[in-house]
Amino acid sequence: MPDPELTPSDGELISRLQQAELEALGLLFERYRTRVYRTALAIVRDPAVAEDILQDCFLKVYANAHRIDTSRPLVPWLYRVTVNLSYTWLSRGQARRTSLDNVIDRLTSPMRQAPDRVAEQVEMRHSVRQAIGALSIDQRVTVVLYYLNGLSIQDIAEILDLPVGTVKSRLYYARENLRSKLGPNMVWLPEVAHGYI
Repeated sequence: MPDPELTPSDGELISRLQQAELEALGLLFERYRTRVYRTALAIVRDPAVAEDILQDCFLKVYANAHRIDTSRPLVPWLYRVTVNLSYTWLSRGQARRTSLDNVIDRLTSPMRQAPDRVAEQVEMRHSVRQAIGALSIDQRVTVVLYYLNGLSIQDIAEILDLPVGTVKSRLYYARENLRSKLGPNMVWLPEVAHGYI
């Protein structure tokens, strides 16, 4: 495991990138590719598109390195770019397929190890996947950022450039929509929603 004392900060890597040191971009890519990819995948529901969004996101890091504030955390900026690229792809009316497996894994994780509930879990995963996929894009993005990435409501508001109240409203209506679609299957939510109910 690398020594934290020797691991460059995001700000240091951006500063190096501003000096055209491409190795810094590679280090940032390795550090954040999983977060960016899984966020894009959960929104667009297509692995190939999520991979394209991942590449585009880091091309934007490279192209905009001189405008990135090295004194601020990079993660919110990456989430904002990922969400914007995902919105752009969805707004073009591209075919939407595949699943939200990462979100589903997070939402159903407490039941994962119970062998007697495997069949129930498979059915629930399918139902949850369909219900999340049927949410409006605004609600889906908010659910992905909140549940999949574990971001606070305040962080989501900053990333999406929205008032906190709007984020709370989207989460509330997303939860209500999920409840209406899943009906009695919603009994699992208090176990896995990490206090959000």
